[in-house]
Amino acid sequence: MSTSRDDAPPSGTSASPPARRDQPVRRAGRRRRREDLAWRWGSRVAAALPLAGLGAVLVVLAIKAWPAIVVNGWGFVSRSQWLPGNTYGGVVHTHGVAHPQGSLYGAWPLIAGTLETSLIAVVIAVPLALGTAFALTERLPSWIARPLGFLVEILAGLPSVVIGLWGVLEVGPFLARHVYPLVANHVPNVGPLRFLTGSVGYGEGLATSGLVLGLMIVPIIASTTRDLFLQVPALPKEGGEALGLTGAEVARRVTIPWVRGGIVGATVLGLGRALGETMAVAMISGSVLGKVSPNLYGTMTTIAATIVSQLDSAATDGTGFAVATLAEAGLILAVIALVVNLAARRIVAHTGRLTAPVGRG
Repeated sequence: MSTSRDDAPPSGTSASPPARRDQPVRRAGRRRRREDLAWRWGSRVAAALPLAGLGAVLVVLAIKAWPAIVVNGWGFVSRSQWLPGNTYGGVVHTHGVAHPQGSLYGAWPLIAGTLETSLIAVVIAVPLALGTAFALTERLPSWIARPLGFLVEILAGLPSVVIGLWGVLEVGPFLARHVYPLVANHVPNVGPLRFLTGSVGYGEGLATSGLVLGLMIVPIIASTTRDLFLQVPALPKEGGEALGLTGAEVARRVTIPWVRGGIVGATVLGLGRALGETMAVAMISGSVLGKVSPNLYGTMTTIAATIVSQLDSAATDGTGFAVATLAEAGLILAVIALVVNLAARRIVAHTGRLTAPVGRG
């Protein structure tokens, strides 16, 4: 059967096989599949790197702290003594671990100081940060709010040693002369209020450390919360005002519930800064080892401040036991930070979102 003239290809051309016409499409498909595979694996590696870094830190701390864990035991978290022992005398062995004779360590004052200062800092910082964020987003005109917001972000990056120096030279002495006596001399010396009485000292101690830490974390919480408030849609707030809510009620019943999970996250960021702060606390707290502050104004120390202040002297211990003890203290601090973050995640997970205001009733 002969081929029709109409089915023949035009003169001077040849019919290209379908496989050749599909080659660019196939190459593009293979390239897209390779890019997608690289993106998926790259994302997985990037997500796993922080977890791997955290695991490496914990493993290294546990290895370095193991000799101290063996010798100090569970009593390390409940004892108050901090005795390096005679580093130039005899060396004794306990459970096969060498350490100076007479050495006895306890981290309870360090743990208590860390938790107390962080609690004071959060109690001071959260209301100030929320007020700052509301002022920048709801009350102040943009020509004022923008430079002030930039200033808040600058304060968040201010070196802690500068803030610590300011606290030692100005904040602490001012509070010891003009503020602490008003509280200590007029609060009844009964029950839990006794913690607010006693000698105010020279401005170094628990209250000043907590206050300075609170001022340090205000910019962190405020800048994050400000960005959250800017993401709240205007319609729910306008609906609340239309239902008769005041500005304060709109803030309390619409704006804050809408982003409360983010506020918890911002607070945890600030709390993490307070838990791990070193230089500022080391300069302001008094760095007194082996003693829990007897009142709000007493000298104390924290885990991070103890590590930074005792590391040089610990290096003189030829057995390495003092350094291992500091590593054990660092491991406890890491565990505290992990527990705080896990608790915050649970709070955020159980935090719902408010979808609309419901009026005054």
